[in-house]
Amino acid sequence: MAIWAMEVPCSRAEVVNTAALNRTPQVQAGFTCFDNMDYACALGIFDRVRREQPGNPLATDYLLNVRVFAELNQLDLLDTTFYATDGFLTGRHAVAADAAVSEQIEGLAQQAIDEANARLKSNDNDVDALFAKGWAEALDATYIAMAERGYGKAFRLALRARSNSAAVLNKDPNYVDAKMVVGVYDYVVGALPWEFKLLIGIMGIHGSKSEGMALLWDAAEHGVITSVESRTAIMLFLRRQANYGEAIQIAKQLSKEYPHDYLFSLEIANLEKDKGLGMTAVYAYEHTLEEAKKPGFFENAHVELADFGLGEALKGQRHFAQAVQAYEEGAEQPTTSPELKQRCLLAAGETLDLAGEHGRAAAMYREVIAVRGDTVEADKARRYMRSPYTWHG
Repeated sequence: MAIWAMEVPCSRAEVVNTAALNRTPQVQAGFTCFDNMDYACALGIFDRVRREQPGNPLATDYLLNVRVFAELNQLDLLDTTFYATDGFLTGRHAVAADAAVSEQIEGLAQQAIDEANARLKSNDNDVDALFAKGWAEALDATYIAMAERGYGKAFRLALRARSNSAAVLNKDPNYVDAKMVVGVYDYVVGALPWEFKLLIGIMGIHGSKSEGMALLWDAAEHGVITSVESRTAIMLFLRRQANYGEAIQIAKQLSKEYPHDYLFSLEIANLEKDKGLGMTAVYAYEHTLEEAKKPGFFENAHVELADFGLGEALKGQRHFAQAVQAYEEGAEQPTTSPELKQRCLLAAGETLDLAGEHGRAAAMYREVIAVRGDTVEADKARRYMRSPYTWHG
């Protein structure tokens, strides 16, 4: 497709251009709340911005951005562990997206696109409107892919987002915030397995992991409103590439800048676990869980994600009893999504099998199936009920 042949500047920016609204103290304060996961604070600020900026698609995008990530957090879908491999792309999952929230997100995305189109109709060189349109499409695609698993629809939206963001950069190579959308989608498409491209019908579309990463680094270093999300994306991609050391450095820097963001603290532990730093990771998960107990320290924390990670780290160290306890605590948290509950219960059963307690393991597997019987986890649970889990699955 032609949009993937458009040239996009990959050199590091010396001058950074962006919409004047992005630089205002009010908008910057909203992003500070957002990056500390204080979604109520961010929504309050961005709602005022939108009232003061009627018809401005960027103001609508700010609200859309918060709504999307607040809901993904509610669904336990912001832990990068879930995306570190291609397993999330295939199979049946127990995500229960709220239809009303999905409708609201779709409505905000369409409103931002309509507002951008109205401005572009008057001035087709309005790069702020073009950026806002691409960002809205990218956010809508992100939600549809992650919460609804509508990959075909999501990638069609992503292609449009990439096209509009690339057009921004062709008009103004120093509009660095637009590099985040292009960078993410170039990397993702470059990394997709060919069989998945075939599944969703995008075999003729090509991306580049190296070029995507270069664009993301520029947005990370110079982006006005995209620096944190670009660094988060880089962290995920480095994790997929098993470049854990560099990813840990980014996670620690982000956690230092935004100490009340639960996910950055969690990611340090996740990366240490993946790097093979077993007990270091255990201590990091325990530290995150202790911080979460402090009233008001973390906003919107889903401690079940750390419980699950702690269980994984303990299982890797063969501390089976403690691992099972961590998994069970994760499954029982009031905020645990059905999908993560199944993953916790399945992992607890696998750990009990490793400990030679197949009777208790079978009880866990039955609980997995009881949550929902038509998922990948339920299929595994039925298999392990017949033949106990081993280290090699």
